[in-house]
Amino acid sequence: MTRSKTSLRRELTQRDLIIIGIGGAVGTGVLFGTAGMAAVAGPGVIVAWLLGGLMYLTVGLTYIDLNRLYPEEGGPSRYSLYTFGHVTNMLNALCDIIWYLFIPPIEALGVVEGLNFFYPHFVNSSGNPTMLGAILGVLFMLAFFPFNYYGVKFFSKNTNFYGGLKLILYLTVALGFISFGHFSNFSAHGGFAPFGMSGIFLAIPLGMFGFGSLRVIPDYAEEVKDVSVISKAILWSLLGQTVLYVLFGVALVAALDWRNVKVAVGHWAGLTSIPGNPFLVMAEHSNVPWLIGIVVVIAIIGPFVTGYIYQGGGSRILFAMGRSKIVSKKMTALSRDHGIPVRSLVVTTVVGVIIAFIAAPAPSIYALLGDAVVAGYLGFAVNPPIMIALRKQGTTGYFRSPVVSQIVASLAFASASLIVYWSGWPSVPYASVLVFALAIILAVTNNVNKNFINSIWYIGYILFLSVMTYLGSEGALKVLSFGWGSIIVIFVSVLIFLPWGVASRLDEAHQPKFVAPVS
Repeated sequence: MTRSKTSLRRELTQRDLIIIGIGGAVGTGVLFGTAGMAAVAGPGVIVAWLLGGLMYLTVGLTYIDLNRLYPEEGGPSRYSLYTFGHVTNMLNALCDIIWYLFIPPIEALGVVEGLNFFYPHFVNSSGNPTMLGAILGVLFMLAFFPFNYYGVKFFSKNTNFYGGLKLILYLTVALGFISFGHFSNFSAHGGFAPFGMSGIFLAIPLGMFGFGSLRVIPDYAEEVKDVSVISKAILWSLLGQTVLYVLFGVALVAALDWRNVKVAVGHWAGLTSIPGNPFLVMAEHSNVPWLIGIVVVIAIIGPFVTGYIYQGGGSRILFAMGRSKIVSKKMTALSRDHGIPVRSLVVTTVVGVIIAFIAAPAPSIYALLGDAVVAGYLGFAVNPPIMIALRKQGTTGYFRSPVVSQIVASLAFASASLIVYWSGWPSVPYASVLVFALAIILAVTNNVNKNFINSIWYIGYILFLSVMTYLGSEGALKVLSFGWGSIIVIFVSVLIFLPWGVASRLDEAHQPKFVAPVS
C-alpha cells in the first residue's frame, strides 16, 4: 500500500489553488451571518465585510511571507518549529489540527441540514441532528474520502468542477436577490449606518469565520507545480471571498421586504428573529421562485465542497505533524498509487466519522466541539513574531524591508488577536483547554518537551485571550464593553506579547534547519 520512496505529486496550478481557497471558505454561513451582521450594522454590513477582508489580508500576508521561506506540505503547522522549537510548534500544530479535524464533520452535518428541507426528519426542533441525521452525516464523511484518496489531480479536477459550480450558484443567488430592487433600504430607516461606526465594528466579528480557509492553500505547497503562485492564489482567493460577501451584503439589503419577513419596517435588529435561512424566507415570498431551488442546492453543495477540502487539508497537517515527530512518523506514509498521505487521510476520516455520529446521542458534546474550532484562530498568532524574528537575524521572506515586515506583522497580530477575542465565551476557553490537554498527553507519550522556555510567551498569550473573553462583552462577567475590550486586546497583544514572542526565538545556532523538499 505504501513505500517510503513514494513522493507527493506536483499537480496543482494557481487556478486550482484559488478555487480551493474560495470554495473552502464560502458556505452556508454567509446566508445566515449576513442577516446577523445587518441586524447590528444595517446597510453598513457592506463596510463590515470589507473591513473583515482587510483584517484577513494582514493575516494572509504572513502566510505569503513565510511560505516563501518554507514551501513545504502543511507548512503553516511547521513554521514555528524553525523559530521557537518543539513545544511551540506542538501547540501551534494542535491548534491547526483541531480546526481541520472538526470542520469536516460539522460540514457533513451541514449537508444533512440542507437535505432536511426535503425530508424534515434529519434535524429535530432544537436544530440538532436526529439519529437518522447523524448516520447520514457519517455517510457524507465517508463520501468525502474518495475525493481526497485518488490523488491530488483527481481532487483538483473535482474541486474545479464542484467548487466552480458552487461559486457560480452563489453569484447567481446574490445577483438574483439584488434584482429585487428595494434600494430605498440603503438610505431610509436610519441611513446607511443607522448604528454608526460602532454598529459596523460590532458586525465584523460575525463575519470573521467566513475567511479562514486562506491557510489551506500553503498546506498543499509540495503538490503545487510552481510554488511562486501560492502568494497570488492567496490574494486572489481573499479578493474573491470578499467580493462575494460584499455582494451578499448588498443582496440582503436590496431584497429586504420587511412585511414578508415579518419584521417591523426599519427594525434592523429584528432580522435575527427570522426563522431559518433568511434568504430562503425572502425567496419563498418573492416573484422569483427559481431562487428557492438554488438557495436549497447551495445549502447542500456548499458544505459538501468545504467538507472534503478541509478533510484533505487536515491530512496534510497530520503529515506535517508526523514530520515534526509530534505524532507517529507513520502519518507521513504516502500512497504508492496516488501519492497522498494515506494514513493521515484515514485518521482524519475516522475522527470525523466519530464526531459526526456523536452529534445525535450527545449534542452537548458536539456543541463543545463546534466551539473548539476556534483553536484554529489561535494558530494564526505565531506567524507575526516569526516574521520579525527572522528579520532580526537577517533572514528575509516575501517582504525584504524590516519596516514593512514590522508593520504587516503588527497589523496581523492585532487582527489575529481580535479574531480570537471576538469568538467569545465559552469558545476560546474550550479551545484552550483542549489544546493544553492534548499537548500534555503528547508531551508525555511522544516526549515533546524540548524548548519549553521558548513557548511560555505563546502559552501566556492563549491564557490572556481566554481571560479577556471571560471579562468581555460576550463573556461570563461582561465587565468590559466591546470597544474597550477590543482596545485592551490590541494594545496588550502588540505591545507585550508580540515583542515577547520575538525575544523568545531560539538562538540561530540552535534553530532546526529547513531542508527544501525534493520535487
